[in-house]
Amino acid sequence: MTITSALVLYAVLWFMTFLMVIPIRLKTQGDMGEVVPGTHASSPEHHYLKTKAWITTGAAAVMWVILYWIITSEVITVRDIDWFNVMGPAEVMAPVDGTDG
Repeated sequence: MTITSALVLYAVLWFMTFLMVIPIRLKTQGDMGEVVPGTHASSPEHHYLKTKAWITTGAAAVMWVILYWIITSEVITVRDIDWFNVMGPAEVMAPVDGTDG
């Protein structure tokens, strides 16, 4: 895994987790009973974004470590999820030391 793909994987995990965490414990103006004129009743009153961002960072880091290990140790490969055999048979790699067998 290259550095770029590792960073992209972490960014995707972070944003997906953040979008799932945002609605948790969200207090809207309608819930609080004080709607500011010119705003919608579902506008957030207390959103706790800083806390949610820290929770998201930790959760994404844990998921990233697990996925990094799975990808680099090849526990699951692309060929494992090729259910329709589109990739064909795997190629046999020649030995690295230069011998024939």
